[in-house]
Amino acid sequence: MIGCLLGLVACQPSLPHIDEQKEITPVIYPDYKEVTIPVNVAPLNFGLRDAVEDAVAVFSFQEHSISVWLKDSTFQIPLKAWQELLQQAKGKSLEVSVSVKEKGKWIGYRPFDIYVASEPMDAYLVYRKIAPGYELWKNMGIYQRNLETFEESPVLENRQTDQNCMNCHSFCNRQADRFLFHMRQKLGGTYLVKDGTVEKLNTETPETISSLVYPSWHPEGRFVAFSTNITKQFFHPNNRNRIEVYDEKSDVVVYDTEKHELITAPALFSNQAFETFPTFSADGKTLYFCTAQAKPMPDAYQEVKYSLCSVSFDPEKRTFGNRVDTLYAAEQQGKSVSFPRVSPDGRYLLYTLSGYGNFSIWHKDADLYWVDLKTGEHRKQDEINSPDVESYHAWSGNSRWFVFSSRRDDGLYTRPYFAYVSEEGKIGKPFMLPQRERDYYEDSMWSYNIPEFVSGKIRVSARSIIDVAETSGTNIKFMK
Repeated sequence: MIGCLLGLVACQPSLPHIDEQKEITPVIYPDYKEVTIPVNVAPLNFGLRDAVEDAVAVFSFQEHSISVWLKDSTFQIPLKAWQELLQQAKGKSLEVSVSVKEKGKWIGYRPFDIYVASEPMDAYLVYRKIAPGYELWKNMGIYQRNLETFEESPVLENRQTDQNCMNCHSFCNRQADRFLFHMRQKLGGTYLVKDGTVEKLNTETPETISSLVYPSWHPEGRFVAFSTNITKQFFHPNNRNRIEVYDEKSDVVVYDTEKHELITAPALFSNQAFETFPTFSADGKTLYFCTAQAKPMPDAYQEVKYSLCSVSFDPEKRTFGNRVDTLYAAEQQGKSVSFPRVSPDGRYLLYTLSGYGNFSIWHKDADLYWVDLKTGEHRKQDEINSPDVESYHAWSGNSRWFVFSSRRDDGLYTRPYFAYVSEEGKIGKPFMLPQRERDYYEDSMWSYNIPEFVSGKIRVSARSIIDVAETSGTNIKFMK
């Protein structure tokens, strides 16, 4: 292994003599300076913000190093050498030294570190790619990315389904062979995939206000909690939040995949409140959800603030407890909760907090918080929040990593960022999803929507989904 690294360096041009040494670090894009990364991540290829005549970056750990010369505006790190170097440095840090040639002279910058955590993250990420306005869906798709390489492949693209809308993909325990998603308009339905078999569900019932929307799998796989929502949007003529999305009504139900039935409870299904964003606890005995007092919409959209609550759930009896616990009281504490997600080890519940409403992906004040479910302490995640939007998030299976959506890069497009959580609850500086070319995000016209960790590659074919989509589907029942 060491011989491979040294052999790679030997094949490169010799490093230049430095004419001037600066005491500042270089300005790079993406910003990977001082980030914490998993031992199994793809190469952190980057470039420089300013044009130079030539440049070289040296990635080193102890006596092992890789020299990478700038080519087509990118330091493209060889995959095999990168993987070997991360294995050498896991639990410690890499040093990165950048030197640039300007006006015939070589300038050396102060090195920066990249911290390499010993714990890996799940190998795949699944997301929807969509234009950032969300008002049109002529082109969109659900894609999977191998986080250990740069391989991306479509799970399903709407060019295959008559340009319809597809959304809300969700996985049972991050399993690639057990997941669901919705298609809207043409071929509408909820599509549930289990062990390669695809099932189409017709989820509108006379008792519910809409078809099923935001999902959360029970860890045992039999049940899925959903919200039902009547959602509207409008555009601000002069507001830093470009779009306002709100619910006129919403409820929470739980779907039994074996009996094709919906069950619920008064705390989850009420005309007096807007209930939404359900999520099960790691042990499946508690259902968390967001709830706000119902108000006339859209007139009172800025007055709607969602609390974070929970109710017990008995999967054997299919029953809910009568007691509702409040973890964050919006009326007293002044802000609004969305997207609660529990770490697989049951320790933390990560959520988004913004000034009002529940569609925080367009609220620039939206930040990430968590509550320690062991101590009950809430904490703002200052290590990862930015002046722009932080919104949707998901945990890796070992609870050491989470991915979150952020608009910090340019204020318009949503990108996936990854953050490390130590056993003591300390969070490392996040890093943006690596791409092969430095200019990828600046050239891309897509937002990354609903990033979800998955433990392996999805194998079910688009053709098998489309074949089922053209059938009538299975009706579900609401149990009173």
